[in-house]
Amino acid sequence: MAQYNLEGCQSVDLAEHPSGIVPTLQNIVSTVNLGCKLDLKIIALQARNAEYNPKRFAAVIMRIREPKTTALIFASGKMVCTGAKSEEQSKLAARKYARVVQKVGFQAQFMDFKVQNVVASCDVKFPIRLERLALHHNAFCSFEPEIFPGLIYRMKDPKIVLLIFVSGKIVLTGAKSRDQIKRGFEQIYPVVLEYRKVPQIGNEGKDSRDPVPRQLT
Repeated sequence: MAQYNLEGCQSVDLAEHPSGIVPTLQNIVSTVNLGCKLDLKIIALQARNAEYNPKRFAAVIMRIREPKTTALIFASGKMVCTGAKSEEQSKLAARKYARVVQKVGFQAQFMDFKVQNVVASCDVKFPIRLERLALHHNAFCSFEPEIFPGLIYRMKDPKIVLLIFVSGKIVLTGAKSRDQIKRGFEQIYPVVLEYRKVPQIGNEGKDSRDPVPRQLT
């Protein structure tokens, strides 16, 4: 069974996403080993869209438009690719950067590709009582609104960090895969649902709903 999700017209498989919400991938950070030492000055001089200022940063910064990404290329042969919107795009971009290094004249290989961080975001479309959530889940979260407006929730399994805002916006980071993003969000959704802000009831101006804490393992 499918429905339209809260972000637009994309259909949602409720068997995969019981919440009916699919977090949108915002950034993939991956690493690759090119397997050889590199002369960064040569790469910066001969490659397009490349810059190198060793006094500021010890890597060549290279960009391509498709997929729209940025690579940090180090003299050791290690490379970091950031900015892709999916794991597949990140791998494709990393291969393109490796080819650029090959064309410049280095025996670059493509080894040990690994996704290091997946960042995603979503909107649950309701405000959240962060103070009570922080109080009942203090083993997992920290909330200091005078320093940062979001609640920081450190989930253990999957091992990811969620930034939860009173508006209902949620950012998920630290994941190693799209599946971890999905599992993490589906675990946190029923929790934030319990702390949903509802209209005040009665003349006393008190909210009659006081959720029983739900603890995540």
